Amino acid sequence: MQTHFEKELSDLKETLLTMASHSEAAVKNAVEALMNRDYDLAQRVREDDTVIDKFELEVDEMAIHLLAKAPLASNLRLIMVATKISQNLERVGDEASKISNRARDLSQEAPLKLSLDIPRMSNLVLQMLKGALDAFVNQDSATARALIPRDKEVDALNKQIYRELSNQMMHDPETVTRCLNLMIVAKSLERIGDHATNVAEEVVYLYEAQDIRHTGKGGPAALQTEMEHKRPV
Repeated sequence: MQTHFEKELSDLKETLLTMASHSEAAVKNAVEALMNRDYDLAQRVREDDTVIDKFELEVDEMAIHLLAKAPLASNLRLIMVATKISQNLERVGDEASKISNRARDLSQEAPLKLSLDIPRMSNLVLQMLKGALDAFVNQDSATARALIPRDKEVDALNKQIYRELSNQMMHDPETVTRCLNLMIVAKSLERIGDHATNVAEEVVYLYEAQDIRHTGKGGPAALQTEMEHKRPV
């Protein structure tokens, strides 16, 4: 039978996961609005951002309430990680809102005759975000570690899109505004990849009690090397 504290901890996780579903949906809808030139959908994404903001406040309030009960170290990590994940999810929502702003503007102009890897980039960052959240639910730090190196793929796609749009602007100055809007979209997707990476790093901290932020440690190879270095001689 769950204690009252365990029930409150479970409620915190459920609230966080509900927030996560809203953040993921915001990114999907923002990119869909961009690709389909759907002004109304883009507008809805902007309006729904307030829902994600309210979830962040709710998670923080629940976390403060739980911290006042002097939890054990393992529970303390969970509460702290929950607040950090919610911060990243709120920022994912902000980036989705930025994409929807650009989608709304671009829907009012003629489409560029360019085939950019924005759908591929959005699929990748959403896979990373979902994978990190699944790792949180499944207590799977190995999967979280494996996601971290994928951020380099996102960075490479952002640079590729930037180069293609820069060339387009040089060859056709009339497309500058549209190209700049698409650069902002790619940059927002790149930042969503960063936030997904942050969530993965928090999952590693939660289940391994090891802070790997700013270390570049991630993936099975990195974990294997790290464990070998820890082995007694």
